[in-house]
Amino acid sequence: MNSSLSNTSIKCVRDTSVTAVVFPCLYSILFIVALILNSLAAWIFFNIPSTSTFVVFLKNVVVADLLMTLTIPMKVLSDADVGSWRLRAVYCRYSAVLFYITMYISILLLGLISLDRYLKIVKPFGKCALQQVRVGKILSAAVWVVMLSLALPNVILSDQPPRLSGGKLKCTSMKSNAGLLWHEGFNYFCQVVFWGTLALMVVCYTFISRKVYESYKASKSSSKAATRRTKAKVFVVVGVFFICFAPFHFARVPYTLTQTRNNANHCRAQNALYIAKETTLWLSATNVCLDPLIYVFLCKVFRRRLTATLNRKPLPQGTLESPTATSTQQEMSQIVHTGHNL
Repeated sequence: MNSSLSNTSIKCVRDTSVTAVVFPCLYSILFIVALILNSLAAWIFFNIPSTSTFVVFLKNVVVADLLMTLTIPMKVLSDADVGSWRLRAVYCRYSAVLFYITMYISILLLGLISLDRYLKIVKPFGKCALQQVRVGKILSAAVWVVMLSLALPNVILSDQPPRLSGGKLKCTSMKSNAGLLWHEGFNYFCQVVFWGTLALMVVCYTFISRKVYESYKASKSSSKAATRRTKAKVFVVVGVFFICFAPFHFARVPYTLTQTRNNANHCRAQNALYIAKETTLWLSATNVCLDPLIYVFLCKVFRRRLTATLNRKPLPQGTLESPTATSTQQEMSQIVHTGHNL
């Protein structure tokens, strides 16, 4: 066992005079907005048949976002130091684990969506096995099973009697030495998940943007507005993904090392990293509000149902004839069709 792993970090009393007020307010606002947006998204999506891998992946993102949203009230109460240390212990052992794991499930599913969009454009006739609905459901289930299985030891190994520091309970004080090792290793694994997914998305959307450009060029399209609109649709996922998650993953590893290693002599650094982690974590959590933008930008059938719902009008007959195509794919088809008529 690595002797440098210990719970000595609990000797550093964390200054939460500001964070205990600011972040609960921010998360409370986030919870209200996210609950409304994701409840509406779930209601719409689960009235759409799963006739494509794209819709399957989006439905799983909605479920992950809803679960993450439902963990926010517990985080608000815990951060605001409302209730006894027992509530904080429940948050540390269960709610925080679910909060983080659903975030990484969403990250992986967004990566699968990017791969799916790439395949839809370069292989538009669905000849690749990854474009089959059954395979999409299997991949989604595999993401849930693998990530939940890897998170389970964080629950099981948080089995130590809670120890208070300055009247407050730090989550790492509940972890055994094996739990600290797993916590640190799992955070490295999550770094690989994020940066690997980001790399996959960059590659996929680079090829997608090239394909879009070639389609416009082949069709001799001169519509600058259409070009800008398609570029926005192509890069919206990457933009949301990077803005939300990248800052947190820069701050996460240094903060984790202060949790799992003997850094009691660097209390000021620990507090600074804690504030950086909490700030960037809130930014990551805003993804549950921004994901619905992805649905509106990329899923035409979702956009139509949303418009009909907001206008309280039934959808006209024949508007759902192509639920499997993404907006970009349909737009490219129109461009190619126009080019053939020139």
